[in-house]
Order: sequence, then structure tokens, then C-alpha cells
Amino acid sequence: MSLQSIDLCVNPADETIRLGQLVVRFLVTGENSSGTVAVFEVVVPAAQRLTAPAHSHEHFEETVYGIEGVLTWTVDGKLIDVGPGQALCIPRGAVHRFDNNGTEDVKGLCVVTPAAIGPQFFREAAEVISAAAGGPPDRAKMVEIMRRHGLTPAPAPAPGLI
Repeated sequence: MSLQSIDLCVNPADETIRLGQLVVRFLVTGENSSGTVAVFEVVVPAAQRLTAPAHSHEHFEETVYGIEGVLTWTVDGKLIDVGPGQALCIPRGAVHRFDNNGTEDVKGLCVVTPAAIGPQFFREAAEVISAAAGGPPDRAKMVEIMRRHGLTPAPAPAPGLI
């Protein structure tokens, strides 16, 4: 592939995707990197828990880099705080989720290699979260979207074990 056939542009998705309180903005998509990498910025408000189920993925690594605030990741049951200037690589197959347990908003950068996930996953998840009107999203719908985009949801926790 020659350089002339690659669509070079800044922030190719150029859209803000709101998943309830979370905000996602793609900086590089698979379409603009020959499928090698996807990069997106995520903003997580203070005291915000992730509404989607914990999950894993077999087809890509996810590396997160802290820009502002501290995001607490749970990776295979281990709690890991990622703050400004820190990075965490989540290997394929590791079950993970995140929460902002702090009092300030968090901004982070996520790098997915190869680019197995893109804006469409977040658009679809945003629709389910929006339809919940502030309540918990429909788990069956979220699970279906996750699976279709290569994420494996972790089993639902037993009642009272969150």
C-alpha cells in the first residue's frame, strides 16, 4: 500500500460519543491505520462506576495511559490505579473493568492493537445506555453488542458481590 492510498487526517472520527456520563473521542481508527492501531481518549467523571460488564478480549491488547486524575482498573481481580503519566497494558484474555473512585474527573488515552474495535462499538453501547434513562443498561443487549465487537463479557457477579 502506498502512502497516497492512506487517508491521512487528524482525528478521523471527529465525533464525541457519550455513554451516559463517559465521553469517548477517537483520535485514530483502524480505517486510518491499516488496521494496526486504534487510539481514543476517554473522560470518566468523578465517582463514576463503569456500567458495562467486566470483559476480556482475545484479539487485541489494550494499553491505557493516564492524563488527568486516577482511574482504578480491576484486571483479573487485581486493583491497579493509573494516574497521570502512568500506563497499563491489559493483555489478551485478562478480565478487566475500571471505575473512577476519586473526586476529580479522569482523562485517559486508550490504545488498542491491532485496531479490533472502533467507534461503532461505542455508538451502539451508547444507545443501550441512553435507553436505560439513568438506570442500569439492559445487560442482554450490552452483552450482544460486546460479543459482536470481539469482547467477552465476564459472568454477572452474584447479588451483593460487586
